[in-house]
Amino acid sequence: MKHKSVTFAIFIGLLAIIVLVGSSAVGTAQTISADLITQSSSENARHEKNADYWFDKGALCATYGNDSAAIKYFQKAIVLDPRRSDAYFEQGVSYGQLENFFEAIALINKAIEMEPHNGLYYYGRARVYLLADDRDKAIEDFKKAAELDDEDAQIYINTIAKTQ
Repeated sequence: MKHKSVTFAIFIGLLAIIVLVGSSAVGTAQTISADLITQSSSENARHEKNADYWFDKGALCATYGNDSAAIKYFQKAIVLDPRRSDAYFEQGVSYGQLENFFEAIALINKAIEMEPHNGLYYYGRARVYLLADDRDKAIEDFKKAAELDDEDAQIYINTIAKTQ
């Protein structure tokens, strides 16, 4: 009989330990969870005010073909830093991919206005002109980009010269 009561006491003791440790673990988990939520909220707030964050997010979307989302993210980057010529350019390229050529050219023109010696911008505008079936303007921009040492434009111009 005494053996059963000792076993029962040990069982009750172990049960009490499990309950205490369990409630402590739950409390710790709740604290960790609350800390992560707070940290995540402050990180999100920091990202929302960071033009680089939105630009990178837009570039990633554009890379994977989600140009509609990319346009929105590039716009957020532009709102936060209107001096980012690259955001205007990339947003223009995304509009071009969606065949909204008027908007695409206007945005790329804005980028060129901000950085007139950036060959990539002329190359990108040339590609949009090709998509819009405006070959003459495309060739002009490929030549300008090549003059500004854009390698892709130089390759394109050399390829065209060989086929004509």
